Amino acid sequence: MRRSLVLLSAGLTVLSAGFASAQNNTPRNLILFIPDGLRALKVTPETAPAMAEVRDKGVNFKNPHSLFPTFTMANGSAMSTGHYLGDTGVFSNTIWTNYTSVPAGNTVVPFIENDAVLGDIDEHFKGDYLNEETILKLARDKGYSTAALGKHGPTYQFDHTDKPEKPGLHSVVFDDATGGKNGVALSDEVKAALTKAGLPLATPPRGDNSKAGDAKTPGTVVANVAQQAYFADVAAKVVLPMFKARNKPFVLVFWSRDPDGSQHNTGDSLNQILPGINGPTSMAGIRNADNNLAQLRKALDELGLTATTNIMVQADHGFSTISKESKTSPSAKVSYDDTPKDFLPMGFLAIDLAKALDLPLFDPNDKNAKVEGNKHPRAGNGVLGKDPEKPDLVVATNGGSDLVYLPNKDKKLAAKTIKALLDQDYVSGLFVEDSLGRFPGTLPLSSINLRGKSATPTPSIVVNFRSYASECGEAPTNCSVQVADTVLRQGQGMHGSFSRGDTMNFMAAIGPDFKAGYVSEIPVSNADVGMTAAQLLGLRGSQNGGLVGRVMSEALPNGIVPKAYKSVERSKKKSENGLETVLNVQRVGSQRYFDAAGFPGRTLGLEPDGGKQKTAGK
Repeated sequence: MRRSLVLLSAGLTVLSAGFASAQNNTPRNLILFIPDGLRALKVTPETAPAMAEVRDKGVNFKNPHSLFPTFTMANGSAMSTGHYLGDTGVFSNTIWTNYTSVPAGNTVVPFIENDAVLGDIDEHFKGDYLNEETILKLARDKGYSTAALGKHGPTYQFDHTDKPEKPGLHSVVFDDATGGKNGVALSDEVKAALTKAGLPLATPPRGDNSKAGDAKTPGTVVANVAQQAYFADVAAKVVLPMFKARNKPFVLVFWSRDPDGSQHNTGDSLNQILPGINGPTSMAGIRNADNNLAQLRKALDELGLTATTNIMVQADHGFSTISKESKTSPSAKVSYDDTPKDFLPMGFLAIDLAKALDLPLFDPNDKNAKVEGNKHPRAGNGVLGKDPEKPDLVVATNGGSDLVYLPNKDKKLAAKTIKALLDQDYVSGLFVEDSLGRFPGTLPLSSINLRGKSATPTPSIVVNFRSYASECGEAPTNCSVQVADTVLRQGQGMHGSFSRGDTMNFMAAIGPDFKAGYVSEIPVSNADVGMTAAQLLGLRGSQNGGLVGRVMSEALPNGIVPKAYKSVERSKKKSENGLETVLNVQRVGSQRYFDAAGFPGRTLGLEPDGGKQKTAGK
């Protein structure tokens, strides 16, 4: 059944008649600003004055939640649709699509932060891989001016079904690909405005910020300044003036690659846990994103748009320092040319599972070449089985968590795989597709909203990796460390785990339709961002799935302030080696928010309280 996007938000989203009337009579503009990978507690008036001002003068969401797996594309899909990942099917940044994606390099496990890859996936899934309408599409259909600028992948995802070659209104899109053969075409109006403003028609490259280094060479020591300055200039000097001249409401998405890119590639801590992602390069990335927000707000002031524009600032996820250490992994005992001794190589999960299951391992990113000896998969991904074209198991490598697919839905293989995973010290929590049954030590995918109406294949097992807090001298979430399956090195940055360090993203809002100077202890998530944006814009669309967020009514004038409760969920039965997956949950009505999950003692922020319910924040 297809139901209203807004009406599904249940009673908690109902606003007072006074607010609703004011909202409908005064069309507002909306800016969604996403500082990729910004940790909530890193924002202070000193480190990020513009974001601190939005938080302190507007609404401070003190209980924020990124959705697990805590990756960019996954959470971007939630913000853009208001749906959880079980509906959007964007389970991580790398997924198994069950067909060979040519734009992704002829692989069945594409990395989807790429416009051409997203277009290809759309074609294979009935023209809309998300299977849900985005707020930018809904706004465009209603006559709003719409634009999305910033990081390649999540920016395009906000209006990925728009076809600029067809008649009608179109979103203005700028990302890394703009000006190239795979970029979204710019209209003559936009090109003329760029020329008039003295701005190039193509996005500049990241330069040194893109340098990740290797096992012997540190990564970058500079933020992504030039590229993001271009996006900010385009927004402030071209898009916003153009939208004002049209004299109708607008929606603008600005996806800042920083601090994410600078934290990933940081050269401050090669092969060392400290300072990790708390060094000067990461801090420069935070300030860079903050400068972009400040420029947008200044442009709103100068254009006389501040009084009619709501601004929502939300990071897609938190962040952690990478650890490559394991005492149990067979892969860590092998010598690799590009990996320090005793460290986990890229693709360690695929290697270890191939050994434990006694299955041949092939590399889907290297023409299905066999992986053996002291080699590891080129991108970490692996297809296991006698025939790589018809694998028994697929590993999609992502970082702080990985996805395991069983194409044949083999329950016996699932049991063997789970047993092998439970033996590894780098694993902290397993989530299994419901149809495979319940296994000791695990929880079902449905428990974390990963089972819904997705068009893309649903993972069979989601593997969360171990996390802990280093002695960095700050709040534990700022000191988060995680084992990560990635080409990046120990001491650099990653996310994707169920650590509270990764789920605790920065969230704040300010504008005419938000309370001023308000601190909210009520849990909120990135799915709520999409639902709240739809409410503010008066958008009503149809939908396929029912895994939706709620309107953050507590942040709106005259809005209902709901109560929240905490609880703990756990495996029905412990594994043979005494492990159980534990999930810390907060609840607002029927809405569930996930703080942290895994095996007690192996996940930062996981402190089971025996299942007793209590009011959140008390």
